[in-house]
Amino acid sequence: MDIQEIKANFEKYLHRQLDHKHPENLYKPIQYTLENGGKRIRPLLVLLSAQSFGTDILKALPAAAAIEIFHNFTLLHDDIMDAAPLRRGQPTVHKKWNENTAILSGDTMLVMAYKMLEAYDGSAYKQLNMLLNKTAIEVCEGQQMDMDFEKRSIVSIEDYIEMIRLKTAVLLGTALKFGGIIAQAATEHLTALGRFGEQLGLAFQIQDDYLDSFGHAETFGKRIGGDILDRKKTFLYLTTLKQATNADRETLIRLYHHNDVPDETLIHAVMALFTRYKADQIAQKAIQTYTSEALTALEATGLSANQKTFWQQFAAGLMRRTS
Repeated sequence: MDIQEIKANFEKYLHRQLDHKHPENLYKPIQYTLENGGKRIRPLLVLLSAQSFGTDILKALPAAAAIEIFHNFTLLHDDIMDAAPLRRGQPTVHKKWNENTAILSGDTMLVMAYKMLEAYDGSAYKQLNMLLNKTAIEVCEGQQMDMDFEKRSIVSIEDYIEMIRLKTAVLLGTALKFGGIIAQAATEHLTALGRFGEQLGLAFQIQDDYLDSFGHAETFGKRIGGDILDRKKTFLYLTTLKQATNADRETLIRLYHHNDVPDETLIHAVMALFTRYKADQIAQKAIQTYTSEALTALEATGLSANQKTFWQQFAAGLMRRTS
């Protein structure tokens, strides 16, 4: 199957899991969350990984659904914690319904994710369940680090990388390992798959940071400078802070700590500092470095030369994205 056919199969499968559920006020927000767009990168990684090791994607559909439901559960609860009004251009669940509904629907999604794994028996079930447990805790650790960073003026780039590794990258590695587990790949190959996914995840998140400031609104799908307006301490911000003179460092910190600066003025001033200290170029180099690390890990996965070529092209496609 090609990628579009695999995506179509997944969408049909996911829709069946959500159809005709009651009570409606519990499941409608879940359906709204899961069918409100999204790139489906994580479930696609599960399915493509299983296929790469010679297993029919149909066997991997429950695991792919588990990953996607878990991922969207984290987004739903993140939106509550961030008091975010929009997700993918649409009202967030706690805004469209209310906070209590969002919490309960999110809790249900977490249980649904684990329930999907009941499709597997024996060793595969145990491995998948243990891996999701480990990943869930790491994602929560990453989220706590992210919240802690909001209260700190100075965050090291190393701490930031660890935060995005836990909050974002580990789930990509887990998705790939899910496919490998279902296909009964060797332990050492699963380890390499996980590293491939994690390094790709780091590149993916730094690219998100880059596109938010240096992308194009018409292709990015969101307002350019959104992270700046939210005062997020992204890779670009932290790189600039590290490179800047004392005077410019104080200016950047002051801009991030005052809410009375007009939006366009704030974006223009911060972007000028990002550009002055070549944060965009440094980010692009970091993306290339983590992508290269991912491709090095790919060599140890035990996949055939043709499959490695496929994953090299897949990674290159992710890094060329503009949204």
